[in-house]
Amino acid sequence: MNFVHPSREDLTLGGVLSALSDPTRLRIVRFLYENRGNCASCAEAAPCPKMAKSTLSNHFRILREAGLIHTVKHGVEHRSVLRKEDIDARFPGLLELILKLAE
Repeated sequence: MNFVHPSREDLTLGGVLSALSDPTRLRIVRFLYENRGNCASCAEAAPCPKMAKSTLSNHFRILREAGLIHTVKHGVEHRSVLRKEDIDARFPGLLELILKLAE
């Protein structure tokens, strides 16, 4: 399975803000931000271990479509990494500000 990721130029402020408006997705992004450079599986980044797999997959899909994460298939796992460089290039300082204000 190949995932579709928007290019850096296609990232929109509305898409990023909409994706981060959900507390679960914000926690996923915070986890990935704090584990910079490391790919995480959906299970590792899940804010709640009892969350249904379909719900978690939907959250990751929304983050991917907004351009916040890059996901690759690794065996049976889907591993994701935060697209911090792309987000910072389009919206300098936005991610750090949102994460700081959401503490």
